[in-house]
Amino acid sequence: MRAKTETRRQAILETAAEVFQETGFERATMSAICERLGYSKATLYNYFASKEELFLAVVFGATEAEFQATLAALDATVGDMTEALQKFGQGLLTLLYSPQVQAVRRLIVAEAGRSELGRQCYELGPVRSEAVTAAFLQQAMDAGQLRQADARIAALHLRGLLEAEWLDRFLFQTLEPMSAEEIGATVQRAVAAFMAAYGPVARPACAQQSQF
Repeated sequence: MRAKTETRRQAILETAAEVFQETGFERATMSAICERLGYSKATLYNYFASKEELFLAVVFGATEAEFQATLAALDATVGDMTEALQKFGQGLLTLLYSPQVQAVRRLIVAEAGRSELGRQCYELGPVRSEAVTAAFLQQAMDAGQLRQADARIAALHLRGLLEAEWLDRFLFQTLEPMSAEEIGATVQRAVAAFMAAYGPVARPACAQQSQF
């Protein structure tokens, strides 16, 4: 039955996540995952054809809904660009610096140099996010809400500003849990810096002609 199938699939994903985080992708085996689950290899391979496929499902399956919701915050109909970017930034940092996603990001970085997984995860995550953000920023530029610039570079600058205060501590694993208030303050500073760089260029007031 469908409910049983979904329950079993979720059990596989949860157990695989534990094994990947404990041993890393390279040392993890489908046999070890089966042993911990108490399932046969035939059952496991019926759900996932390879360890790579299972890893990608673990990485993106649990956060896909949040990822899509974050991208959906880039609403081109919002008149206040600062408000739109702050809403997006709040969602992005909340997602990226959740304990679950931090653990997954570290695992991806650790495995990136040993297989094609790094490229695959890069294309499924940052590349998708960059494309949607750049398209949104291009619309804002065309509408005069931002100055004209390379929208892709602007998207990268926005992402860099949002993560600037936290990235080093994340990479060196010294980052303490972040509160919603801390994330909000970070986002406000990042968006202010972005708007200072990419805000619309003010038009000089026309000089009044003297009348004689």
